[in-house]
Amino acid sequence: MSVHGKVRKITTHVLRDMKKNNEKIAMLTAYDYSIAKILDGAGIDILLVGDSASNVMAGHETTLPITLDQMIYHAQSVVRAVDRALIVVDLPFGSYQGDSKTALESAVRIMKESGAHSVKMEGGIEIKESVERILSAGIPVMAHLGLTPQAIYKFGTYSVRAKGEEEAKRLREDALLMEDLGCFALVLEKIPAKLGKEVSESLSIPTIGIGAGPDTDGQVLVVHDMLGITKDFHPRFLRRYLDLSQEINGAVQQYINDVRSGDFPNDKEQY
Repeated sequence: MSVHGKVRKITTHVLRDMKKNNEKIAMLTAYDYSIAKILDGAGIDILLVGDSASNVMAGHETTLPITLDQMIYHAQSVVRAVDRALIVVDLPFGSYQGDSKTALESAVRIMKESGAHSVKMEGGIEIKESVERILSAGIPVMAHLGLTPQAIYKFGTYSVRAKGEEEAKRLREDALLMEDLGCFALVLEKIPAKLGKEVSESLSIPTIGIGAGPDTDGQVLVVHDMLGITKDFHPRFLRRYLDLSQEINGAVQQYINDVRSGDFPNDKEQY
């Protein structure tokens, strides 16, 4: 993936080519420098500075409480770590809905203050004006349809979306609208696999699925879930690649024992 020994930077253009060439896109969330550096070094294509930081970093029940300032702080930390991946930052709840002027100001702040490459927004036709305004400023936008966690109180549940024909039809229309407006990619969350396939095939921009089946152009997971740092979240779409929670617990217990027994520090671990 390098040109003359240089790292191939992932751009929105590269992602479009990957879709054309049937190359799957791998995306994970990142919220801090140390983890982002590891993920980027491992070759991840896209890093999402997700408003899921509200849950996994700050302990809130929903994504709603996180502020624009906090999102910028997390994005700055990730940007400092990354050489290759495309960095997408969630516009947090309240920073773009209902007012396209506020939406543009929020997106501009993220780009200027963090140095990230793009923003992500949840919703379809209802955020059309905000999407248009942000795109007109030359800021790339990733769309997000299906389960939109910022609207949790509207739906009242995190269950699968667009199972009914009416909601599926609207999702198809919204997906085409987002492509027409000029979004560079689309996240599809928690929708039937058949619909995920259908929408992905109808678009020329890449789709990234989370619980949307195997036929989207890429996949995304929350890094804390995939590494097993979080323990109490068990959606069907999640595959845990490690049980870091247990590993860390074991290491910390060992450290406590070594400190208490006087084993740490030993002769080699002192000056």
